[in-house]
Amino acid sequence: MTHSDIHTEILVAGAGFGGVAAALAAAEQGRSVLLTEPTSWIGGQVTSQAVPPDEHPWIEAHPGCASYARYRRLVRDTYRYAYPITDAAGAIEHLNPGLGLVSGLCHEPRVSLAVLEWMLLPHLSSGAIRLELGWSPVAMDMTGDRIDAVTFVDGNGNQTNVSAAIVIDATETGELLELGDVEHILGSESQAQTGELHALSGEPTPLDQQAITWCFAIDWSPKTDNVIDRPDTYHHWRAVEPDFWPGPLLGWEDVHPETLETRYLPLLGPEGSWDLWHYRRIVAGEQFRNDSYLSDIVAVNWPMHDYFAGPVVGVDADTAERNLWESRQLSLSLLHWMQTEAPRHDGGYGYPEVRLRPDITGDGPDGLALAPYIRESRRILAEHTVTEQDVGVMAREGRDRAARFHDSVGIGSYRIDLHPSTGQRTYVDVSSYPFELPLGALIPQRVENLVPACKNIGTTHITNGCYRLHPVEWLIGDVAGSLAAAALAQAATPSTIRNDASRLADFQRHLVERRGVELHWPDDIATQVR
Repeated sequence: MTHSDIHTEILVAGAGFGGVAAALAAAEQGRSVLLTEPTSWIGGQVTSQAVPPDEHPWIEAHPGCASYARYRRLVRDTYRYAYPITDAAGAIEHLNPGLGLVSGLCHEPRVSLAVLEWMLLPHLSSGAIRLELGWSPVAMDMTGDRIDAVTFVDGNGNQTNVSAAIVIDATETGELLELGDVEHILGSESQAQTGELHALSGEPTPLDQQAITWCFAIDWSPKTDNVIDRPDTYHHWRAVEPDFWPGPLLGWEDVHPETLETRYLPLLGPEGSWDLWHYRRIVAGEQFRNDSYLSDIVAVNWPMHDYFAGPVVGVDADTAERNLWESRQLSLSLLHWMQTEAPRHDGGYGYPEVRLRPDITGDGPDGLALAPYIRESRRILAEHTVTEQDVGVMAREGRDRAARFHDSVGIGSYRIDLHPSTGQRTYVDVSSYPFELPLGALIPQRVENLVPACKNIGTTHITNGCYRLHPVEWLIGDVAGSLAAAALAQAATPSTIRNDASRLADFQRHLVERRGVELHWPDDIATQVR
């Protein structure tokens, strides 16, 4: 085991979607960055967690910022110029490689990985960004209200102390907030705390968090032996019937997130209907020439393997590991049930043709994705916390749009979408207006040189449900990297930039002119309801 020390201008802990965006923004503005990542893949949601982009209807015209538009363009260009797509597919301006129903850009995790690495490449070559994979934060040193250093350990047990002028927390669970005793919220607030219509009426419950999902990829291979061994806890999961579910968790009947009515959503349905095969399909074989894909490829992120039996954040390490293992067991049980017992669309039971594709997701544990999809993080106590009253349609009765913030640093849109929780509560999925991102949500109340860059901003349990998806996480990262660069250039704290009218106006102007950020929605969209 070795011990070493590194100094950098900006430390970005976590190379998920927001972390990569933050590192790129800072490097493009002339700053040196150390970017760390505990897994072997950068990209988070869209790569190691195998969740294709979940976006709003106006994303083509309003991508949030120029760097996200570039990322999306490069994904499509990768298919156009490196893949044997058909002429018809190549001619589609807004190419959707998988023709998935949830997004206009359903695609393979490895393509996003390649694109993100390509975007980083010139900065890695110049030395502006140093990337360290397999590094996990384990400690943080602070003096008063400033972070002095963060200690990382790699896969071999080697420790590195990293000091930085600005520290950006882009970890999936807000790990630095815990390590540094930075004031934060975890889990569900109460109505007494936030006044939110859909908040809990009782006490705040830190361990009441959205379900996580361990995703995986499948294809259709009738000529191979595909059925996996029966998982250790298969009989347990086969018998689970949650109180808020219409029957067994492993089944084609589930709960419609918006209406809470029972719906039937099978693997394969009639032509033109919604079914799970086309839900998050990431490769549509019909769009590729020469039988280069013998089958479609589907990302499995479905209601029946949301793991809500227990949290993985805010619990001891042994409990977290046990719950992560159980979440993998649930995903494997879903796969085994689908292969052996699921009612078929054409009669009979079991789809042995369904094949697990670990190569598509990076050969993660048990053949699943490299990392779980964690929807909810620790969240900073911020100078401004976005509440349901700012964005929710029901909570803004008498008004026709979301709150407009004087310190807006971008736009986003998604429904307030909370999956079943570890408090054994069903979906909370309610309408919201297209919203703005206030800079105050990125400013901790106390710590001077820390900036959040993903799901750890100043939202509530409720509003995290609409600020957690891909385009907004990328935007948060781009703004965080830009804010760090501005703070260094001005020898000022992020809070000073936000709370000085002249500095704030200059920063907003910079975001618009140099980062391609829109600060407010056009009127014809601002009043739309998601």
